[in-house]
Amino acid sequence: MNPFARRIQKADHSDENKTVSENTEFALELYQKLRTSTGNLFFSPYSISMALAMTYAGARGNTETQMAQALHFPLDQEQLYSSFAALRARLDQVELTNHVQLRIVNSLFPGKRYTFLDEFLVLTKQFYGAVITPLDYGNPEAARQAINAWVEEKTEGKIKDLISPGILNPLTQLVLVNAIYFKGNWANPFYENITSDAPFWVTADSQVNARMMSQKDEFQYAEYTSLQILELPYAGNGLSMIVLLPKEIDGLEKLEESLTPEILDRWINNLRKREIIVYLPKFAITFPFRLDDTLQAMGMIDAFDMDKADFSGMDGSQELYIGAVLHKAFVAVDEKCTEAAAATAVVMQLRAMTLPPTFRADHPFVFFIRENSTGSILFLGRMVQPSQ
Repeated sequence: MNPFARRIQKADHSDENKTVSENTEFALELYQKLRTSTGNLFFSPYSISMALAMTYAGARGNTETQMAQALHFPLDQEQLYSSFAALRARLDQVELTNHVQLRIVNSLFPGKRYTFLDEFLVLTKQFYGAVITPLDYGNPEAARQAINAWVEEKTEGKIKDLISPGILNPLTQLVLVNAIYFKGNWANPFYENITSDAPFWVTADSQVNARMMSQKDEFQYAEYTSLQILELPYAGNGLSMIVLLPKEIDGLEKLEESLTPEILDRWINNLRKREIIVYLPKFAITFPFRLDDTLQAMGMIDAFDMDKADFSGMDGSQELYIGAVLHKAFVAVDEKCTEAAAATAVVMQLRAMTLPPTFRADHPFVFFIRENSTGSILFLGRMVQPSQ
């Protein structure tokens, strides 16, 4: 048995709890960075952490140190492998012991003609359950479609076109992907026949119509001077939605500014069951974004710098850097259930080599045939319509 396997057998709940705590810190720090944009926001911090954890497995030197600090990962990589693997195994049990669907899958798509270290590939298989599918990035569009098809399948069609055209190119050598899908029925479903139109206040003086669900039942609840907190459990009681509702219509920004892991823990620990009349809008959100700038602002700088990145734990060289981190998330809430999905892709590129120019004669052109020693032009013409 290799040392990594022995390590995971020794992983205890304290390691898992530490990983969960550190992931929560990263989640809330990332939220603080993303919330500055206007409108709806939805993402999966777990998916992002998982995809970057697989990437971190190949990081070395200053790149490794910066990633650890930005992502709240331990510098002891073996500890991270074992705790993430134990946490993944625990989450796999959620679907078996609760009446919900929860699927978390990982995949590596290495370039067919690029050599990665066996140790790196075995590690991602063993601890992250990654499926490895080599692709030909010489045909980047075919590779993009293959990765997007995998993501779409694993998320029940909810995440489509994770990778946009132009992201991949012949210098791409690896894409690391996490996909997560969840569907859970409410433990206390809302009744469709009492859902009705009602105003939803976007600001204190602006409203829109929403389909407002309602019910009266016992729920875990807490109330503070400026805040109400409600826990809505899913069937099996293994998962819940926690809703943080400012009492003031314009109180969201103040609430967001106050969010820390310690405060969130305290709020949740103070929840108590009592009868509550609940109004909740039906809604659906699809939210795509790139994380390159955000992660660099959080201190993960060298990983994106082709001259400084060190991912030698992947290939034994320092030829790779992160070209893009892509994320897309979906959620829909109705009377019966919540359905949510997300996917994260980390695109690894080769350092700057000059790409061969592309000559795509897919529009009219002039051509001629010449005798090379004299330069005599023997034939001259133009091509406008190949099918003529």
